[in-house]
Amino acid sequence: MPLALYLLGLAVFAQGTSEFMLSGLVPEIAADLGVSVPAAGALTSAFAVGMIVGAPLTAVLGLRWPRRRALLFFLVTFLLVHVLGAVTGSFEVLLAARVIGALANAGFLAVALATATSMVDTGAKGRATSVLLGGVTLACVAGVPAGALLGQLWGWRSAFWAVALVSVPAVVAVARSVPAGPESAGAPSVRGELRALRGPRPAVPLAVGALVNGATFCTFTYLAPLVTDVAGLGPAWVPAVLALFGIGSFAGVTVAGRLADTRPLQVLLPGGTALLAGWAVLAFTAGSPVALLVLVLVQGALSFAVGSTVIARVLYAAADAPTLGGACATAAFNVGAALGPWLGGAAIGAGFGYRSPLWVSALLVAAAFVVALAAAGTAHAVRRGDRGEGRPVAGLSGSRPVSGPTSPADTDRRPGPRRQVPRPPR
Repeated sequence: MPLALYLLGLAVFAQGTSEFMLSGLVPEIAADLGVSVPAAGALTSAFAVGMIVGAPLTAVLGLRWPRRRALLFFLVTFLLVHVLGAVTGSFEVLLAARVIGALANAGFLAVALATATSMVDTGAKGRATSVLLGGVTLACVAGVPAGALLGQLWGWRSAFWAVALVSVPAVVAVARSVPAGPESAGAPSVRGELRALRGPRPAVPLAVGALVNGATFCTFTYLAPLVTDVAGLGPAWVPAVLALFGIGSFAGVTVAGRLADTRPLQVLLPGGTALLAGWAVLAFTAGSPVALLVLVLVQGALSFAVGSTVIARVLYAAADAPTLGGACATAAFNVGAALGPWLGGAAIGAGFGYRSPLWVSALLVAAAFVVALAAAGTAHAVRRGDRGEGRPVAGLSGSRPVSGPTSPADTDRRPGPRRQVPRPPR
């Protein structure tokens, strides 16, 4: 893998830390800025909404620039809004900074996915994706706990300063190491990329990815009460369990990156089945601390192994729309990140207890299977009904259009039996 790819991963690490670090800083922010805790919690929701809305919009902007310029613009914007967040005394300004930071994050990730896959061979998109997503998982392992620790030692503003400082070497690295990329005149047009995204091929892995990521963040969001109220462990165990989930996710991304290009179905089918079963088993055994610790590690690995492989399938299915394909993948996964916690919270609010998010996670993975199997069945029916007509086949395996005649004229030109011409009499 090129060095520039790992430097892009450093920037993704900083952005992933920013996305998740407020989970441990909300009370301090609320007290310092004179707002309620639920109001301060809206800072996390604002970031998620900015990621969902901003991914396609900022990707369109990025299409008009060379890739290095687009990456630098988004990354510098991300850095500056964190400096603004660190010095402001206004909650409204901080809220706006979170939204703008999310827009910049979404644009950077969309262009970074296109850049990463362009720097490797056509059959190595899965490995390139795993390097970028490794930055997110490392943010869960190290960045988020470090941000919470900084907040406890020097106040919540220090966490914003830390994200800005980590972004500085990433800016320098992108400027020096990332290829400039195609100029806007030679880059794919917005209309061309939108046309390439039509049809079921990209839509199926996007839907599956949103559901799988929703399952992941449904449980991840409510791990703390699961640890303390269900397993009976002390509050000091919560950071350790969160880090354990992050370690598993990093391992899952790393291993899946080596299989996603050549054997994706060997990751998706057994991995997805094990993921579904794991959420159900954890729901039954969460009262046991040993079972909880083991399964949190396993589920973290399976969640990100399956999720990163699905992202790779999106990029293969949208090969003619590299930037907007990455943007749609970013948006879909953030839809899951917003939908999963909301569904889990609704289950808890309905009185089903702190185990209920685990069952919601299992149902979301089951829904992902239903979507994938329905798409595969539809594609099979289309192939049989069209009797060989060339159409793209939807699914997660990256299958190609089936070859065959494309018009009646083609059929008319098929060779038939040779007609016998009578010889004249001698």
